[in-house]
Amino acid sequence: MRIISGQARGRRLSAPDTPGTRPATDRVREAIFSSLGDTVVDARVADLYAGSGSFGLEALSRGARSAVFVEKGRKALDALRSNIGAVGLGGKVVPADVRRWLAETEETFDLVFIDPPWDMPTSQLDEDLALLDERLAPGGTVVLSRRHGDREPEPPGTWSNAADKRYGDTRIFRYEKVNR
Repeated sequence: MRIISGQARGRRLSAPDTPGTRPATDRVREAIFSSLGDTVVDARVADLYAGSGSFGLEALSRGARSAVFVEKGRKALDALRSNIGAVGLGGKVVPADVRRWLAETEETFDLVFIDPPWDMPTSQLDEDLALLDERLAPGGTVVLSRRHGDREPEPPGTWSNAADKRYGDTRIFRYEKVNR
């Protein structure tokens, strides 16, 4: 796994050595970032269920203004901190449960990546998305990774489904918040 493009292109990233870890492949991340285009530049990014931090670090490499990485697993946090140090583009690590953090934070984001464990029930993701609606800036984008075959999450009514793509076992949803 590596940074695909931008300032840190080619830097290798480590993944946590934990059961069930399945970092997003370079191919999937490349497709996602190609579809996002210049919306990444100067964006305030949140990488939820961050794991190795590959989404947020890729965004920083491509010109995002800032990135917050939310992760609670100890081994994942170790890999995340190591990757942030190795890439050298900064980022804020929040060692917390995503749902609790979303309920407490007052930060607002333009671009949010959600790559939860595949065994997480979709009903829990629905709760995350409802909480995230308050944290997502008008016109903001959410990229959500799920296992192909899982039920599609129910985004808030202020969001539109901009894309639904399949890459092997992975299904990527991209939502955009209506600009009001």
